[in-house]
Amino acid sequence: MSYVVEIDEDACAGHGDCVDIAPQVFTLDGVAQVVGTGPDELLLEAAGACPSAAIRVLDGETGSCLYP
Repeated sequence: MSYVVEIDEDACAGHGDCVDIAPQVFTLDGVAQVVGTGPDELLLEAAGACPSAAIRVLDGETGSCLYP
């Protein structure tokens, strides 16, 4: 399975926890931006660490929301 992440820029407070966990996936320029991809487990870990709950993880095949 391949996961896809989306950032809710209105919810992102720029804490940078996602960048700390997955720098190959996220960058921070005021708000988080998706710049790459990574293992599904890493994407879920980064989403779970976001204090603003600004990261959604979707199933890449079906588009269904897996997190939150």
